[in-house]
Amino acid sequence: MCATCGCGGDHSHMHSHTDGNGNVTIHAGEHEHEHDHHHDHDHDHAHTHDHEHAHTHEHDHSHESTISVEEDILSRNNAVAAGNRAFFAEHHILALNFVSSPGSGKTELLSETIRRADPEKLPISVIEGDQETANDADRIRSAGAKSIQINTGKGCHLDAAMVHEALHHLEPKDGSAVLIENVGNLVCPAEFDLGEAHKVVVISVTEGADKPLKYPDMFQAADLMLINKIDLLPYVNFDIDKCEEYARRVNPKIRCLRVSATKGDGMDKWMKWLETELTLATL
Repeated sequence: MCATCGCGGDHSHMHSHTDGNGNVTIHAGEHEHEHDHHHDHDHDHAHTHDHEHAHTHEHDHSHESTISVEEDILSRNNAVAAGNRAFFAEHHILALNFVSSPGSGKTELLSETIRRADPEKLPISVIEGDQETANDADRIRSAGAKSIQINTGKGCHLDAAMVHEALHHLEPKDGSAVLIENVGNLVCPAEFDLGEAHKVVVISVTEGADKPLKYPDMFQAADLMLINKIDLLPYVNFDIDKCEEYARRVNPKIRCLRVSATKGDGMDKWMKWLETELTLATL
């Protein structure tokens, strides 16, 4: 159980499997159907279960102790995130953490980004986060990039340890971009640093324009907001100017870009932003 947000599963308990095509899926948390990947089980049991039990069983009835558990989980996550960030810096890798509600179009946005990118100038690999299935990782591979799928089980967000494990399998190139698609959720991912350079929050025009006001923690944590599916604006009741106003009310420093991943509107500006950030990461 994730004490900070109440989602199920021991996120530090991970194992992986490789399919017949060499594609890796990492499973985090409780998966009754998983088996025969004992080398990862042995590694993680050694440092996670003792740590968890030391903080959980005795404190369920105390608000102060609950806060202590939450702080401990976030502290351990931040330590791993710092290691991820050091790895990215050492290898001049731009890491972005894409967050949104389910259905915002993150996967299509990443797929179109890959299709538009020059692999010599902008090499991209992707870490996909979902509760179940490898559907999104398959879509990313079809678009032309290497991808590692993380299944979180009952967990509602990625954490730094999951990304650390995925990086071992992903083996991103020096001077490349690693795009991390988090689980669709505008609450819990705001708390968990993955070691990324920037959080990129994606909102679609089929959602409410007041999302930044309803989920302020996420929009405060993000450096860029991509408003996706703008080709649908003539057909929906969405005030795009108000949405940007609300985002800047919550976070005056946030940058806003308007895009349509399916029609291509605004994608040139998004690609320019991405290329500029990668250049900065390689300096």
